[in-house]
Amino acid sequence: MSFYQTALLLGFAYGALALGIFISMRIFNIPDITTDGSFTLGGAVTAVLTLHWMPPLLALPVAFACGTLAGMVTGWIHTRLKVNALLAGILVTSALYSINLAIMGRSNLPLFGSPTLFTTLSLPVGSNTNQLIVLTSIILVITFLIGYLLRTDFGLAMRATGNNEHMIRSLGVNTDRMKIIGLGLANGLTALSGYLITNVQGFADINMGIGIVLLGLGAVMIGEIFSRAMLLRSITGQMISVVIGSIVFRLLLGAALTVGIDPLYLKLVVAVFVLITVSLPNLRRTA
Repeated sequence: MSFYQTALLLGFAYGALALGIFISMRIFNIPDITTDGSFTLGGAVTAVLTLHWMPPLLALPVAFACGTLAGMVTGWIHTRLKVNALLAGILVTSALYSINLAIMGRSNLPLFGSPTLFTTLSLPVGSNTNQLIVLTSIILVITFLIGYLLRTDFGLAMRATGNNEHMIRSLGVNTDRMKIIGLGLANGLTALSGYLITNVQGFADINMGIGIVLLGLGAVMIGEIFSRAMLLRSITGQMISVVIGSIVFRLLLGAALTVGIDPLYLKLVVAVFVLITVSLPNLRRTA
């Protein structure tokens, strides 16, 4: 598989993660660390169900539902128990580590010999092209569905909750409920990304979600730069930009590895990329 094909595959697979980060951090302004746990949760559920011969297409909504439940628990702790959102996410993702380990039964589950999403949706093309077509189709459908949801009255109430909570509450909207649903949706998308990555790489690992929030944040930041450059104002356009940002981020990481950077320092490279992406707009404003 070529370098660019690999970057595209991973970029689309992590695209659902980037969309989840976009919803939690950009729509609701909540730094949600539940991402690390819900991503692994999606992969763990996918691996276990696949090894028990559940059709991969049926495992998809199950993984999404599990991630949604995890996000809603974080939202409930934050809104009902009045715990800081960051701390609530840390508490839930810490609990999810044990839950994920209990689900998997061990730290790593390979899927060799089991049916996957790509063997189920097999097209008369090469395996790499088949994976790319399937992933692209899934992410595009998800992007347009979420974009449509956020343009409805319910979606506008969600966006208003993050933009001006006091104003939308004065109009009779239950902002606590909106936050719970929003975090549930965000983590459902994150678990869906874990589902896709597990199908792409052929295994689930208990540590696959550690630091994954940085990958999503980097994709979101790159996507925002792209959307501003292309003057994309619609919510769907911004979400498409986030997916493009996910692909570009994977290309940057792949390029860093091809120039000889030791994979042991990949997390450091990710942190530096995200730091540069986050700080660049601020440096431009102060220049």
